[in-house]
Amino acid sequence: MRVGVLGTGHLGREHARVYAELPEAELAGVFDPDPAAAARAAARAGCRVFPDREALLAAVDAVSVCAPTPLHAEVASACLDAGVHVLVEKPITDDVAAARRLRDLARRQRCVLQVGHVERFNPAMLAAAEHLQAPRFVECHRLAPFGRRGAEVAVVLDLMIHDLDLLLAVLGGEIQSIAASGVAVLSSSTDIANARLHFRNGCVANITASRISQERMRKIRFFQPHSYLSVDLLREEVAMYRRQPGFDAAGFHAALARGEDIDIQAAIEPVTVKVEREEPLRAELRSFLRSAQHGTTPVVDADAGIRALEVACEIERLLHEAS
Repeated sequence: MRVGVLGTGHLGREHARVYAELPEAELAGVFDPDPAAAARAAARAGCRVFPDREALLAAVDAVSVCAPTPLHAEVASACLDAGVHVLVEKPITDDVAAARRLRDLARRQRCVLQVGHVERFNPAMLAAAEHLQAPRFVECHRLAPFGRRGAEVAVVLDLMIHDLDLLLAVLGGEIQSIAASGVAVLSSSTDIANARLHFRNGCVANITASRISQERMRKIRFFQPHSYLSVDLLREEVAMYRRQPGFDAAGFHAALARGEDIDIQAAIEPVTVKVEREEPLRAELRSFLRSAQHGTTPVVDADAGIRALEVACEIERLLHEAS
């Protein structure tokens, strides 16, 4: 399948690199309004630079849109109008109404529209998914040092939306209420934010995102009846602990009441969770190409991107009200 990349910033360069490595893809080339950026990406990926967007769209079947977030709606619309399948980087757009118009256009054009929530393809998250059974509390931390990339939008749309998408996919159901707080430190928009989501199924999720941290962290911790999972998305590792099978709860409680020494190892055991390593972006792009080739619904379709955006925009609204 002939593919191209629109936008050759950090993410666009990585998309071009991976497409060039995939046997099922033929990387036709890249385009960026910055000729120097386009030339660097093309040299790395071994492809050509197109003189304009229209020329690239005429030469491809599918494209990655890696433009800045405020341009997603306009660029992706042009691609869909040309009958080209689209993977648009997250968030789908910065406006819910525009995102819905984009979804509807893709349907009319019978084109695949996938949203680049790459953490869905993180091998640690994939490995943990089969062990998740009705979590009751979830704690998310996504921390990063400040950088120019993504700074055109608030941290909720830049970073937190990754975890919002994961939680909506894992927990499903309807959100009953949201509380949020945050502050702008270096940019003109929120740089650190916390949101607490109450789902109608009883689960509570506490999410923190920061782009002014001195360390990098991408962790999700799931607390559920009889087990606990810590998913390190950065290191692609999963730690799991569960109550021992055959655990005698009544006897344990009685021993506690009598003040006896407790052997915690008799109650809790570690569980090995095997993680099958694959670069998340590679898995994402391979999945996109399969959907485009066969006309199937992508793993992260437009509706999923819109749901995550709706929650993110509500959090943003709450933050503005509190400021």
